[in-house]
Amino acid sequence: MAIIKSGKVVIVLAGRHAGKKAVVIKTFDDGNSDKRFAHCLIAGLARGPRKVTRGMSKAKVEKRSKTMKPFVKYVNVRHVFPTRYQVDLDLKKAVDETDLVDAERKVEVKKSLKKVFEERYLNQKDVTSEKKALGSSYFYQKLRF
Repeated sequence: MAIIKSGKVVIVLAGRHAGKKAVVIKTFDDGNSDKRFAHCLIAGLARGPRKVTRGMSKAKVEKRSKTMKPFVKYVNVRHVFPTRYQVDLDLKKAVDETDLVDAERKVEVKKSLKKVFEERYLNQKDVTSEKKALGSSYFYQKLRF
């Protein structure tokens, strides 16, 4: 899949997280020994940040931003819908493929992902390019359909 690359924002179409946005971490075009189909490793938000208004205090904004709940999983490429947006989150450092096999290590991976997502959400103005900033703001918005 030439379209689905690392850093691309996708929408999950099937399964538990259907309708949620995620970021592609790594793609496997030809599959591997246990999954013999094209698939990708994605990390996304099962529950996004709550709505923030201008009149709220900094403490309340901080509290509402910490409600994010991340997920990480392998998904068939036919079950994701690529969007036009890119995000420059360095998730390869936060997610190690060997840690996803063990359930306890997967919890630690999700905690580190939550920190990465929260940091980017609170510092969206620090993004280098305008294209990546658009992708970042799109990723944190609730999907309307």
